[in-house]
Amino acid sequence: MHDSAPPSAEGRDNRPPYQRIAAALAHRIASGDLPPGALLPSTRAITRDWRVAMATATKALTVLRQQGLVEVVPGVGTRVAPAPAHRVPPSPTPPRPPAAASDVGAALTPGRVVSAAVAVADREGLEALTMRRVAVEVGVAAMSLYRHVSGKQELVRRMVDAVFGTEPLPPPAGLPWRERLELVSRVQWTLYGRHLWLARVISFSRPLLAPNAMAHTEWTLDALHGLGLSAATMAREAITLPAVVRSLALTRATEHEAAAETGVSNDAWWQVRADAIGSLEGSGRFPRLADMAGQEVRSDFDGLFAYGLALHLDGLAVLVSRSADGTA
Repeated sequence: MHDSAPPSAEGRDNRPPYQRIAAALAHRIASGDLPPGALLPSTRAITRDWRVAMATATKALTVLRQQGLVEVVPGVGTRVAPAPAHRVPPSPTPPRPPAAASDVGAALTPGRVVSAAVAVADREGLEALTMRRVAVEVGVAAMSLYRHVSGKQELVRRMVDAVFGTEPLPPPAGLPWRERLELVSRVQWTLYGRHLWLARVISFSRPLLAPNAMAHTEWTLDALHGLGLSAATMAREAITLPAVVRSLALTRATEHEAAAETGVSNDAWWQVRADAIGSLEGSGRFPRLADMAGQEVRSDFDGLFAYGLALHLDGLAVLVSRSADGTA
């Protein structure tokens, strides 16, 4: 699959850049060059190939989405929507201009702003998230948003809080410490998978003050309470355990983004390099790696998560046991 290059004589087309990009992509869809189900170039690829801003690339894909030509698949990218082969796409038209602040001020709420921001980040990635882009999503002037959030940093904090709030932890009564730590870890794994941008904004050294996320730390510390661990050990565990989950989630998110960016699956990526990998493994320099040939675990992220979580909690169980008998 090839990408359409930007027109060499842009002066012949007076439409805004996002409309020209949308028209070029619509033509590729109509011609069958991009058949139903095919991935479109990512916003990052469009900004590079057309030499435009991220907001322009996003608007171009938004036009196609509004026309029903494409659909967004979270974690995958934007792909051509199923459609009859004979359908001719309409001429690209610009999105509806933002309404005046006075027209929408009463309807616009912080919750609506945050929900729109989460939707943008889920569909288009964190790089596409700007106050201007969120304003387009809710159909208001960009300055209207600042009456509800102070800026992008505050918006991201509220997004994190809202996302963690969608999976409240149940009452812990009667649950052993290990089951509680497994539960909180699995909830976080689910949230990271649902919102691929989430792992990128979580920090354990400079945490966002998001109460719903802080509740996970409180849950973890409460599960450790009374096990005979020192305060320092409990603090380390409250950081290390979610860091294990987040690190694997970042790997998973990076792979999803790479697949969406290139249109090449992880299996296809390795297949293309099979000869080169085989040559390296057969050189004798990497005998242990060669022994692992055929162990297809690298993209089994759920399996890697389960393995890492179990191994971590096994180690913690030893520490808890030592604390109980006074040998720690």
